[in-house]
Amino acid sequence: MAQALVRYLLAQRSVVDDREQALFAGVFAIFGHGNVAGLGEALEGYRDRLPVLRAHNEQAMAHAAIAYAKAMRRRRMMACTTSVGPGATNMVTAAAVAHLNRLPVLLLPGDAFASRLPDPVLQQVEDFSDPTVTANDCFKPVSRYWDRITRPEQLMQSLPQAISVMTDPVDCGPVTLALPQDVQAEAYDYPVSFFRPSLHRLVRQPPDARQLEVVVGLIVGAERPLIVAGGGVHYSMACADLGSFAERLRIPVAETQAGKGALPWDHPCNVGAMGVTGSAAANSLAAEADLIIAVGTRLQDFTTGSGLLIGRPDCNLLSINVARHDLAKRSAVSLQSDARCALELLEARLDSTNLAPDWAERTQRLRNEWSRAVTDAVTKQPGNLPSDANVLGIVNQAFEENAVVVCAAGGLPGELHKLWRASDQDAYHVEYGYSCMGYEIAGGLGVKLARPERDVVVLVGDGSYLMLNSEIATSVALGRKLIVVLLDNGGFGCINRLQASCGTDGYNNLLDGSYATPEAAPSIDFAAHARSLGAKAEKVDGIDSLGSALQRARDAERTCVVVIDTDPTASTAAGGAWWDVPVAEVSDSVSVDAAFEDYRRKLGER
Repeated sequence: MAQALVRYLLAQRSVVDDREQALFAGVFAIFGHGNVAGLGEALEGYRDRLPVLRAHNEQAMAHAAIAYAKAMRRRRMMACTTSVGPGATNMVTAAAVAHLNRLPVLLLPGDAFASRLPDPVLQQVEDFSDPTVTANDCFKPVSRYWDRITRPEQLMQSLPQAISVMTDPVDCGPVTLALPQDVQAEAYDYPVSFFRPSLHRLVRQPPDARQLEVVVGLIVGAERPLIVAGGGVHYSMACADLGSFAERLRIPVAETQAGKGALPWDHPCNVGAMGVTGSAAANSLAAEADLIIAVGTRLQDFTTGSGLLIGRPDCNLLSINVARHDLAKRSAVSLQSDARCALELLEARLDSTNLAPDWAERTQRLRNEWSRAVTDAVTKQPGNLPSDANVLGIVNQAFEENAVVVCAAGGLPGELHKLWRASDQDAYHVEYGYSCMGYEIAGGLGVKLARPERDVVVLVGDGSYLMLNSEIATSVALGRKLIVVLLDNGGFGCINRLQASCGTDGYNNLLDGSYATPEAAPSIDFAAHARSLGAKAEKVDGIDSLGSALQRARDAERTCVVVIDTDPTASTAAGGAWWDVPVAEVSDSVSVDAAFEDYRRKLGER
């Protein structure tokens, strides 16, 4: 059965940049009992055609596979296999990342014996009331498709279903096939036709003609329209179409985290990030718009300012999306369509719009004002230590072209969303759907596997670094060079600031406030740690030394880590919108009471 699974994966093909390639670029594997004798044996025979990559942590290798799929715009993907027990459940968090971000990855965890003869096998989680349950049931809520292969012939039904889910624009996401270790090794006479090559192309759903007529009328009648570009623009390969459509009709374009880079930062229609971590330009235009055109976005709370920016009664919302679930949000007028198809047809139907006389002028003025605000944020140091903005400003300047910035959780994604100047559609890779700490370095490895010709710059805080850093060693072993910039603010600075904004004295976030005395907090030599994993590493003594260190990292032959201390209290005040984080309604703290009154006022505005 395991051999049949591998041969089926090898038969799957994809079209990328008009060139036919293997759909599966490789398999990340950490072997143990439950997969080494079955799937491990099967993979060995095809390693020349389906590379097997060894990682150091199961969650991290799945993050790398997910990042690979995102960097490849979901046209190619990877599989991940683990042993039973903790090896499998280590991947559950990564499965949630893929599920929420609609990214394909094939998860192949080993499972308990289907025969149940040796039960309970080592590491088997027993449900005393249901013997069919194993630890792999944890994957059900975070998988788009889930199955347990208890007979070899079941593979012929489940594998085609799995591939169809991972290559579908709407249902795309993680698939889990739990593989009982005895079934992996069983023989079955599979028909030769099962292994016939299959070519997968992007299926583009055109819009309904009646919906299109309604939408054309809505856009023609708008005086102050604003486009919000989401990740669907990238996955539809519609970035150039969006630029042409916006420029011809003079409509400003704001960006979600997943949509950032759809237009280069200096495109005349690009007004920057939208929402809680948004630019003053985009958020001001959103507050004044009479029509917001959401293209390929799931309209999460950070994009909508928890519903204050998008969904206003005096502003129509038009949602262009392939996914019915996303179209139904916030009472939007729906155009169910592939993004490129919709933009091409709309541009052909719209000769002009009814823009207010000052809308284009106001767009350019706000763009210019925000560009100056970005320059101020990245150049003005707030105190003795540099801010995150100061650091990313130097990094952005050093890697202005041919680089991909990778980040995930904490305060850095917000600063990047606001301030990073993305030069092209491949320059920005931030996982902020699940906002998963630990994604950064593993995700950087996945991006480098997908884009070996580009510099991959990972921006990571000390908190995320300590959670998951092992794939530095993997990047060194594979010869996939990363440039890791580690911003050490002494703990979880982002949440410490959120805690303070809700009226609570900061505790249990920064290291020096998490122990009995500040002296008890650990002091970590991150550069020495990175060197122990095989990387080159150095700590700089301040912002003035960062540029030269980055140049040395760029010139180095292997993964480099550059460490810099940063201010945990500083964040960019410019831009942004309200985010709904409930505050305690009853408290003995005066500061919490004051924060609650402010929270109640904001709720009243929604």
